[in-house]
Amino acid sequence: MAKLLKNNGLLLVNLALFLVFLVGMTITGWHTNNDELINHGQAALSLPAYLGSGSYGEAIFENWESEFLQMGMYVVLTVFLFQKGSSESKPLSGDAPQDADPRTQPKHPSTPWPVRRGGWVLVLYENSLSIMFFILFAASITLHAVTGAAAYSEEQALHGLPGATPLEYVGTSQFWFESLQNWQSEFLAVAAIVIGSVYFRQQGSQESKPVAAPHSKTGAE
Repeated sequence: MAKLLKNNGLLLVNLALFLVFLVGMTITGWHTNNDELINHGQAALSLPAYLGSGSYGEAIFENWESEFLQMGMYVVLTVFLFQKGSSESKPLSGDAPQDADPRTQPKHPSTPWPVRRGGWVLVLYENSLSIMFFILFAASITLHAVTGAAAYSEEQALHGLPGATPLEYVGTSQFWFESLQNWQSEFLAVAAIVIGSVYFRQQGSQESKPVAAPHSKTGAE
């Protein structure tokens, strides 16, 4: 058990924090939603009913979409773009290990199967990290549209107004406001870690250069 926790500690702690904050968001969102319903003379929802509401789904998926977009774009942009002095960048000169062509590398039993298989399977595999994030982004933004349309329709009904289908909701300024307000903050955070890692350090962190490294040291060069 101790070895399992050590080998997977970073994942397990982040998943635990995710669950803690998700539960906190669920409880506070439930009470906030019920306060709004009561203010409009409507009956409060039970927790299970709230979990199935558009308001709850929208609150989750509009945030997830921005996270997956951020990570997918970051994975792709770090293939081509550099930042002198940043631990988040590949070296400015010379070949980085990530640039090595897997087709020319020695094959071992522990080499991932797609690399040993080659062909179109390898083409997909060598781009699979960004593909995964963009699939998750596409799924999240679709679910944002579906649940957002439901939440929008629920709110419209409180005022005696017609609702909207998911496609109609995507055409509203509210949908894009919800998305863009999250997207802008995600890319600001990325910019902060990129430039922050040039001048600031965190001893022991994979995201930081060694504390004594000069500001000009880029990536692992």
